[in-house]
Amino acid sequence: MYTEHRPPRIRALVFALVLALLVTACAPAAPQGAAPEAAAPEASASSVATISFTQEPDSLNPLYTTMWFSGILTDIYLVGLWNFNDAVEPTLQLARELPSAENGGISEDGRVITVHLREDAAWSDGEPVTAADFIFTYEMIMDDRNMVLTRAPYDPYVESIVADGDYTLVITFKEPYAPWVSSIFNYVLPKHILAPVMEAEGTIDNAEWNRNPTVGVGPYVFTEWESGSHILFSRNENHWQQANIDRIFVRMTPDDAAQVAAIKAGDSDIGVYLSFADVPGLQELGTVSIIPTPSGFMEGFFFNVGENGHPALKDVKVRQALAYAFNRDQINQDLLLGLTGTPASPWDLSPFASPDVQPWPYDPEMAVQLLDEAGWVVGADGIREKDGVKLNLRYATNMRDVRLDTQVVAQDMFREVGIGVELINHPSDVFFAAYSAGGPIASGEYDIASWSSQPNAYPDPDTARWTCREIPSAENPVGDNWSYYCNPQLDELFDLQARTVDLDERIAIYGQIKQMMLDEMIWLGVWQDNDMYSVSSRLEGVRISGVDPFWNIADWMIK
Repeated sequence: MYTEHRPPRIRALVFALVLALLVTACAPAAPQGAAPEAAAPEASASSVATISFTQEPDSLNPLYTTMWFSGILTDIYLVGLWNFNDAVEPTLQLARELPSAENGGISEDGRVITVHLREDAAWSDGEPVTAADFIFTYEMIMDDRNMVLTRAPYDPYVESIVADGDYTLVITFKEPYAPWVSSIFNYVLPKHILAPVMEAEGTIDNAEWNRNPTVGVGPYVFTEWESGSHILFSRNENHWQQANIDRIFVRMTPDDAAQVAAIKAGDSDIGVYLSFADVPGLQELGTVSIIPTPSGFMEGFFFNVGENGHPALKDVKVRQALAYAFNRDQINQDLLLGLTGTPASPWDLSPFASPDVQPWPYDPEMAVQLLDEAGWVVGADGIREKDGVKLNLRYATNMRDVRLDTQVVAQDMFREVGIGVELINHPSDVFFAAYSAGGPIASGEYDIASWSSQPNAYPDPDTARWTCREIPSAENPVGDNWSYYCNPQLDELFDLQARTVDLDERIAIYGQIKQMMLDEMIWLGVWQDNDMYSVSSRLEGVRISGVDPFWNIADWMIK
């Protein structure tokens, strides 16, 4: 066990190194949703900033979503202890200072983190924000009666969270936990609003606040959500820093083309998660700035090795054959204009990327050889079969344009080596739905699924996505291991890196993790999916962060 603690100021330098390495890549990305054109709010245009989304959030309670489009809104209405600025450095929100060994916030053994809260913070209804709200949030995450998306990292790393007075929070870990800065209390829930719901119903799963969080603790407060049209936020008059702009109007656009049209028409001040293909045309407008923002996202194939997956995928040779048969470099050149690359691991373009771990090459002959060795022989219809079972795979994703195009290309490539592919598409709110909500991917109703993911604790590399304990089931509906992959050796490595605070040692552990994941082929990187934003020339002070895009939204101004 390692007990050395790397002070936060050194961790900030590590995060800055992450950004420096990523910025050289300059990349974008974008999912989508489905929505009619939204009308602008009835107010002076100078008092409203419009952000366009191509996917509609599925929930505004962070306990019930892992959707990126939901998560980036929390900087607007539901801040946590701190967020991360555009230099990937922690920026104080509800915390009065960042705990360190020097200020007594970190115990000598690295297990106890003491956070002093600011005493001038209030909920938008005027109630003070106290340590009791954070403890309540922790209890709601851990309570089995709440079907939350994941309990990581509180389970299994946190021993206890208690208050020392109204404005001091004491977090005790079972062992030193390296990623605490980026993974603990990124948001807080209002106890005075949700505790009565919990008491009355025994759960907050169905709380009205989950979709209508009219009491919040950000620079803006939620005002209304018209599904398929918009979400509106108004300035929070009880926030310690008064925002410059009166209202934030989040416009839902049905696809990439509709978002680009809104940007060109001046109906979107901030374009979010732009498609690579749209960037050149927007750059020519002269009315917007394009901001490439590294965010740790990597597009990848997830293989379902659980009981609901195709039996062929339980054979590592078949999974490796799929990697050899799919020319991802061609995808990146043809569909993404050569603006991005093929990742070898979910931690590409970071200090935790190992140069000796390389992506699987395109080699259809090797794919054929592996399929033959696995006993899948070509049938009369050209599709391989074994023991009377056809090698037809269900390939699912959402409605994002580039993913739809990738499906068609991949279908042809797999067909060339004797693998049949059924293409399945879901709206984003369905595709990303939790196991407890009957989500088709979470429930294992696929063989190959593609989406863009980042580490749970980004900018820290820590993630629980491939651990055995995160596999969802009727008995354990909480968890985001939707590949249903379980390897105790991999679990041990993930737990080891989490309690290893020495950077060099931790990087070495990630080298082992990535090699094991590559050999086992439980995730196949398709493209490095960093974010691309457009910012209208009418806005000033916008500094986009790859961790918390809207971290300084209170500072934004309209010319």
